[in-house]
Amino acid sequence: MYAMSTKVSATTPKTAILMLNMGGPKSLLEVEPFLRRLFLDRDIINLPIQNILGPLIARRRAPAIIEKYREIGGGSPIRTWTDMQGRAMAAKLDQLSPQTGPHKHYIGFRYVEPLLEDTIEQIERDNVSNVIAFSQYAQYCCNTSGSSINAIAKYFQNKQRSPSFHLSFIDRWSTNSGLISTFTQLIEAEVRKFPPERQQSVLLLFTAHSLPLRSVNVGDTYTMEVSATVMEVMKSLSFRYPFRLVWQSKVGPLPWQGPQTSDAIKGFVTKGFKNIVLIPISFVNEHIETLHELDIEYCDELVAKHKLSIENIRRCPAPNDHPEFINGLVNLILEHMKSGIDVSPQLLTQCPLCEKQVCADTRKWLTTLNQNRL
Repeated sequence: MYAMSTKVSATTPKTAILMLNMGGPKSLLEVEPFLRRLFLDRDIINLPIQNILGPLIARRRAPAIIEKYREIGGGSPIRTWTDMQGRAMAAKLDQLSPQTGPHKHYIGFRYVEPLLEDTIEQIERDNVSNVIAFSQYAQYCCNTSGSSINAIAKYFQNKQRSPSFHLSFIDRWSTNSGLISTFTQLIEAEVRKFPPERQQSVLLLFTAHSLPLRSVNVGDTYTMEVSATVMEVMKSLSFRYPFRLVWQSKVGPLPWQGPQTSDAIKGFVTKGFKNIVLIPISFVNEHIETLHELDIEYCDELVAKHKLSIENIRRCPAPNDHPEFINGLVNLILEHMKSGIDVSPQLLTQCPLCEKQVCADTRKWLTTLNQNRL
């Protein structure tokens, strides 16, 4: 953990940083409610009679997921990391931009408390003047960032009123300099842990949460944006190492973006690669996909089960509270406030083959939001 000042002004905030994320259960008791909300979200999964099947699937899957959370300490640390990042950002913004302060971070999760809708109500009670809805996914995906932004639109559409505050959006930041610098430093530090004679032959496997191919084929920009992050990091590393972008966390029988991380590890080992670093390039916090899927299921269980002839396999940490990462987020917010652009052209552009009415409605609402300020 990196030591940083986290002092936040106790006075009424002028600018709120609304940190958007799916969230994760802090305790084992929160796992099933988390899954229930997830399987009821049509932005993520579209099921027939979803109000019945969603809770049923959540209840059936909960025991296995609970066991995974038990193995990583009994809950997700994502709330802790997000809170730490938010406090650090607000403190630095107060120093660098006092005219837009005091700044305060708020957390709006989709599937676990603090729920996004409850947080919006709290922001309104706090009489905040300016709110920046800031996706904590660097690479935009309709299933993650898009779900949160749809939820914000639906909140105000259902109430049939506009926000009581000035609202703007940071919806994607895949090539942010702080993000790239942080991953570069973390990768270099991880490679140095290999024996000196092996360091030049280390294979870098950038691993990101996968996406159903039907979403890719609709025109979701996620795959493109993850690729952009990878290429910027490799450029910063002067392309000194062999590398690939691979995909993890596939769920269900439908075709997903590949190759899967587990298959890629096995495939590269058969091709003679014996020293590998896994890099969670689409994750900015430690959580179950890093602490369990990468560390336990791949680095430990996969290697043992298939008796892979690996000399060393390591996992690069997520950015968490790395000072370069925090500086990058702060600079991103400062640039956003100076730009005067509340909603990016990309966010206003619906995927070319998307037929979801909720996505069309959100973009109409965002356009109206902009027009009301002219």
